[in-house]
Amino acid sequence: MNLLHTLLAFAVALGTLIVVHELGHYWMARLCGVKVLRFSVGMGRVIFSRRFGPDQTEWALSVLPLGGYVQMLDAREQDVSRLSSTDLRREFTGQSVWRRIAIVAAGPLANFVLAILLLAGLYMHGVPDPLPKLRQVAEQSVAYQAGLRGGELITAVNGHPVQNWTELRGQLLPLVLDKSTARLDTSRVNSGSGGGNILDTYSLSLASLTVEDLETDFLGKLGLVLARPPATLGKIAPGPAERAGLQSGDLILDIDGRRIVDGLALLELVRASPGKKLQIHGLRDEREFSSDLVPDTVVENGVEIGRIKVELPMAPEMTTISDAPIPALSKAVQKTWNTSFLTVKMLGKMLVGQVSWKNITGPITIADYAGQTARIGVVSYLSFIAFISISLGVMNLLPIPVLDGGHLLYYSLEILTGRPVSERFSNIAQRAGMGLLLMLMLVAAFNDIVRLAFS
Repeated sequence: MNLLHTLLAFAVALGTLIVVHELGHYWMARLCGVKVLRFSVGMGRVIFSRRFGPDQTEWALSVLPLGGYVQMLDAREQDVSRLSSTDLRREFTGQSVWRRIAIVAAGPLANFVLAILLLAGLYMHGVPDPLPKLRQVAEQSVAYQAGLRGGELITAVNGHPVQNWTELRGQLLPLVLDKSTARLDTSRVNSGSGGGNILDTYSLSLASLTVEDLETDFLGKLGLVLARPPATLGKIAPGPAERAGLQSGDLILDIDGRRIVDGLALLELVRASPGKKLQIHGLRDEREFSSDLVPDTVVENGVEIGRIKVELPMAPEMTTISDAPIPALSKAVQKTWNTSFLTVKMLGKMLVGQVSWKNITGPITIADYAGQTARIGVVSYLSFIAFISISLGVMNLLPIPVLDGGHLLYYSLEILTGRPVSERFSNIAQRAGMGLLLMLMLVAAFNDIVRLAFS
């Protein structure tokens, strides 16, 4: 059932992105007066088609689902010798170079527009996300050396406001690539008699991280870990916790003299103590209590762990921010630009060997993410489609022959030289581009298989 769900989510996402991309080409071609002969979702042999519209355009579904195309009236592909002068004026190669550029660029542009609209809609609806509040900071970490100790709420990075954990990660990501220093503005509750908030600024060096760290939890490697709720016990099932006299609502303060900062710390300590006697100290109805607790020993994935059969709150403190239409649109445009710029930067670092080619993903990984986000909910799924749409727009603008970016490169050369590139040069470049594209597809497929085998 999960496989079917994943395939369906992948098909909907991919189909949407292909249709939007090709509609960009189609609408711009029509706007420029170029006749469109076929609009195909998929490549290869046509398995279903219908003709309609003023030009009787063939709307088709083809056998290979990974792609699509818009076939225009083109003297390089069709015999135009018998066409009327009216139809000849609607032939693609006879258009000005600026119109051809507009038609080719409209596909990637449509992907960017789709991403902006989806993100703007999500920002208006409100996206639940954890507050950028820090858990206790580990000693010897970069964050600890910067002065952070835990409990701080990060409010800005280098003067740019952050409202949730995703925004914090997004602000730090490009700074990691530049190995620069991040200035973190923070706020924390003053536990002293004066109350109020304490405002501080910390300088966090990112020079210790490598680009490969971006493939993992790079925030955790810096010592920035999401705060979790206190270790307050929830529902207690028959087992070690019940035998120790623990009750729902108990707040665990320390175990064997070791401070328990949150529910995650309690879980980690219990899992690491199978069959070991633990001295519990906590609060119950604002009164201190102590108890002895011996976790059961269970085997999980071949490893012995401790378990006490009690529910623990693990969900971080969340925030949902809903923006008005204009701020949401502005935020979506900025997010699309930043993501596009970061994608190009990562590709550039791949070319010079600073970033591993393991970061290239193919349809298997994309399908997996489509299924995962769809199971989480509509908000996550639409966010996934938006970011894949951005990636598709960027990839299609790369100056590789057979992609839109390759054609834009040809037309740029035509503007510079005053004449179109030769057919011989175009054919050689097309073959080279196809070879490069095939190589990238093989790398992506290999990475997908490796991830699947070792996940």
